[in-house]
Amino acid sequence: MSSPVPLGFFAATARAGWRKGGDRRPEVAVFFAPGGARVAGRLTRHRFSASPVQATRERLGRGRARAVVVVSGYALAGVGEEGRRLTGEMCRVCAGELGVGEEEVLPAATGVIGLLPPEEPLLRAVAEAARRARAGERDFDSASRAITTTDTRPKVAAKELPGGRVILGLAKGAGMIHPSLATMLCFLFTDAGVSLPEMEKALGTAVERSFHGLSVDGDMSTNDTVLLLDSGKGSPGGKVDPFFSSALEEVCVFLARQLARDGEGATKLLEVEVEGAPSEEAAREMARRIVSSPLVKAAVWGADPNWGRILAALGTTSWPLREEELEIHLGDLCLARGGKGAPFDEEKARELLRGEEVFFRLRVGWGPGRARAFGCDLTPEYVKINGSYRS
Repeated sequence: MSSPVPLGFFAATARAGWRKGGDRRPEVAVFFAPGGARVAGRLTRHRFSASPVQATRERLGRGRARAVVVVSGYALAGVGEEGRRLTGEMCRVCAGELGVGEEEVLPAATGVIGLLPPEEPLLRAVAEAARRARAGERDFDSASRAITTTDTRPKVAAKELPGGRVILGLAKGAGMIHPSLATMLCFLFTDAGVSLPEMEKALGTAVERSFHGLSVDGDMSTNDTVLLLDSGKGSPGGKVDPFFSSALEEVCVFLARQLARDGEGATKLLEVEVEGAPSEEAAREMARRIVSSPLVKAAVWGADPNWGRILAALGTTSWPLREEELEIHLGDLCLARGGKGAPFDEEKARELLRGEEVFFRLRVGWGPGRARAFGCDLTPEYVKINGSYRS
């Protein structure tokens, strides 16, 4: 792939054969760190989390892993004890082919809830992908496609650090996207050699400022998984890297924007920035509420500069607001000031709303809080996609 790949990681894929309509994307990906890797993660808070999420949550406490195995097409959620058994089998087969302990394998899955994948094709594909990874394949390009479902394109971002070290991120997600974590899978790899506490701190900040501000349709997933693995091969381990946290955040924000842009049926990226809030947390809640509003999203799709939709969404947040302090801008156009409409060129506003990226900026007061959220327009195609998701 064109993006740089960190040292100490391999990636391979295999086809299980259940994608429909001649879709030749593989359904299984295995990422392998032969020398092991420090690992930090963030997982969905959904009360009915998928069995791979449950298994990964138990294993993250070790702080180290050797492999990640990902299945696309079946969520392995809502399938009870059989799903837990199959998740265990998947990890057992992967570990056996890689020659590592089963507890060193972190599973993840995405797809249809309530259905089990055919076991034999699944385990065969896991074994094949693991063998290829152990043999030294570094096909991160194929892996970026293997983890996708209704996505129209893979999501990849990379950032080089001083000394030739790298952060590489692969993500999937197009629908059922809303915090916590925004309903997606994201696998981040680095050879930076930072300590586990520094990884945890940096990942927490990056997720908060990227994926926690991402919403496509307001539905939280059972399968959200974000994993950060550090092989330490690029530098001596344990040192605090002053560039690492900002670089990781940059990668995650770039991926969040790609996820929003590829929302199911979407034609436009919607970005909202709120400033002047009491805190960053308050600003993020306000921005997220706006990008989550079906009325705002529908107005963006129709290129209707109805700023009242934004006012209505903003007023439902839990933070105190003063109407006279509110300003709403679309690009460089001021639509409202002091809680009421300002004179603006309607045709220019519609022209801005017809673009592929739509940017709103709001001032809600004079506090220090500032944050962004990412979303997309709501189109008839979204209903078509989700009205026939299993067929």
